[in-house]
Amino acid sequence: MDQFELLISSDKIAEKVQEIATELDEKFKDETPIFIGVLNGSFMFMADLIRQISIDCELDFIKLSSYHGSKSSGTVRLLKDISADITGKHVVIVEDIVDSGLTIGFIKERMSKADPASLTLVTFLLKPDLAKLDFPIDIVGFEISPEFVVGYGLDYEQKYRNFDGIYRLKEGLEDI
Repeated sequence: MDQFELLISSDKIAEKVQEIATELDEKFKDETPIFIGVLNGSFMFMADLIRQISIDCELDFIKLSSYHGSKSSGTVRLLKDISADITGKHVVIVEDIVDSGLTIGFIKERMSKADPASLTLVTFLLKPDLAKLDFPIDIVGFEISPEFVVGYGLDYEQKYRNFDGIYRLKEGLEDI
């Protein structure tokens, strides 16, 4: 852990997840939305969020790939599609991080084609200096700087997802 610096503590994460859950409970108090987690990164956020939600809801997952190591590949590959029919349903996309905006743009376009009743985009982290979006993210946990981060589901080559906080590297990635 010496090469990492804590950015967001587990206590701050828990507070923010509760805030987001409360906002979603209010927004969908008379609905049963389907939460779609973006694997693998969002699994911790999704699990914590769903445990704090008090409304009825459904769950599904989508898995995409757009990274090689710490760099975006510039393309999005669909590795696992959702199994639920979202036509006419209120859909909440749960993402771990929006940096370039490529993945969330792909998901928004794909889900919109299925004609949901509504589409709400939720991300735990947003890198506003990097995100090239022509649409708003409805709920953002934290805005962070452009540096590469790990922990709370976020990884570097499948490692460090298990950290309970969000960390940045003190040195370059080549030192890991």
